[in-house]
Amino acid sequence: MAKKLVIKVTAGADSPERCSQAFTVAAVAVASGVEVSLWLTGESSWFALPGRAAEFELPHAAPLPDLLDSILAGGRVTLCTQCAARREITEKDVLDGVRIAGAQVFVQEATTDGVQALVY
Repeated sequence: MAKKLVIKVTAGADSPERCSQAFTVAAVAVASGVEVSLWLTGESSWFALPGRAAEFELPHAAPLPDLLDSILAGGRVTLCTQCAARREITEKDVLDGVRIAGAQVFVQEATTDGVQALVY
């Protein structure tokens, strides 16, 4: 059975260590061959936009743009529908490879057999 990981990150610049941990775990999992689905919710929603990850700073942490690029290259990145709407973010605004989907899709992914879900 393939390993699968669904990660929901709710933190952004408001909680940089928690945010960085989520992206780091997702990127390491992708590099390890794990099937990864990263969900951007709450303040992390802004990282679905071009250039926003480059604004994130945390000493002694991997650069967020590098982590996001590796996740996009080998996994799936989803922006929460409601979170996008609250921030007036549309599909035409987001980075290539980022989809917008809602709670039904998250629940479906997180409850699939063989999946481990993490929330940061």
